[in-house]
Amino acid sequence: MVEYRQKDKYSIEDLRDIVRLLRSEGGCPWDREQTHESIRSDFLEETCEVLEAIDLKDTDLLREELGDVLLQVVFHSRIEEEQNRFSFDEVCDEVCKKLIIRHPHVFGEVKADTSDEVLKNWDSIKMKTKGQETYTDTLTSVAGTLPALMRAQKVGKRAMRAGMDFRCADDAIACIAAEKEELDRAVASGNSADVAEELGDLLFSCVNAARHLGIDAEQALKTSTDKFIKRFSVTEELVKKESLDMKDLPIEQLDIYWDKAKNIIMEEIKND
Repeated sequence: MVEYRQKDKYSIEDLRDIVRLLRSEGGCPWDREQTHESIRSDFLEETCEVLEAIDLKDTDLLREELGDVLLQVVFHSRIEEEQNRFSFDEVCDEVCKKLIIRHPHVFGEVKADTSDEVLKNWDSIKMKTKGQETYTDTLTSVAGTLPALMRAQKVGKRAMRAGMDFRCADDAIACIAAEKEELDRAVASGNSADVAEELGDLLFSCVNAARHLGIDAEQALKTSTDKFIKRFSVTEELVKKESLDMKDLPIEQLDIYWDKAKNIIMEEIKND
């Protein structure tokens, strides 16, 4: 057991001390064994839980989940401190310097009265500080670990800043139809590699259309998935009421229940 004074209120310094103690010889065996790689997925999970709290508009949950993300930052920083590579203080120092450099309209003499002007300055400064010499560099710097829809939308947005983009939303939407025709031809050919490629192109064109329409593609798909789950749930309830099992029914019959479920949900929405 390690000695640690109990408090009514703790600070970021206390969090750093607690993580240091957990990683120490007299601390927790599990915490000592962890590496960047072993807890990599935990960081993603904690971040997603923050997003869930935001979506739920749950302030108490948001506070808790932000703490879990902060723990991840402190924990990863501690691993680096133990190897004398960098410290948590250096993490804070670097992000503060980055914020000051990228906000010359606040901390300098540059004028930027609108969000568009701010973003234009931000992109220009980011290219310089990150040593990005070409527009392609800005595209390849988008993290490959991002969810595919989010990454596609970000890449499309950066290509737009280089002038490579559809003229309007109508053109972007028309591209969806063109890509669908190419997918149909690939399916007819029976070549699975071509099908996968054309399906990817179709998805990418949908993301571009979403961007031009001012829609977050990731959020749009999340909403549609949630809607599907809700309708699936009502469909299953309808089937169960007749003492049937969904998997035993032909798709034609399930479609009838599916349409009934849609009408029930629409009626619920109307009455709210």
